[in-house]
Amino acid sequence: MSLSPPSDRLTPVNDVAGRTVYRDEDRETYHVWWTDSDPEAVTTVLVMAVASVLETDSEELEALSTRVDPDALDTLFAHWGRHRIEDGTTSFRFAGCAIVCHASGELVIDPPADR
Repeated sequence: MSLSPPSDRLTPVNDVAGRTVYRDEDRETYHVWWTDSDPEAVTTVLVMAVASVLETDSEELEALSTRVDPDALDTLFAHWGRHRIEDGTTSFRFAGCAIVCHASGELVIDPPADR
């Protein structure tokens, strides 16, 4: 699974759970990458990244389980990683953000426009 963000359009803005959160100024989205060798579950990384983007504590966010089954998302990413699947996505809304999870390990966070 890829960890390399396209450096020509993404700017590092923060570090969360041992990885960099990037901002795409043109699309106004945030990006973070996860791999199956990470010590943190993808859902943990996602919650921490969303909290960082929204500039709040992760404890202040709604429970991820109100939007998606965290165990299922972790299992899906583990499957993608084990089989080196790079093509596939799942998307949902969480904490007011549109989230797109790519099989490549890229997590895209599109925050609400009014924040």
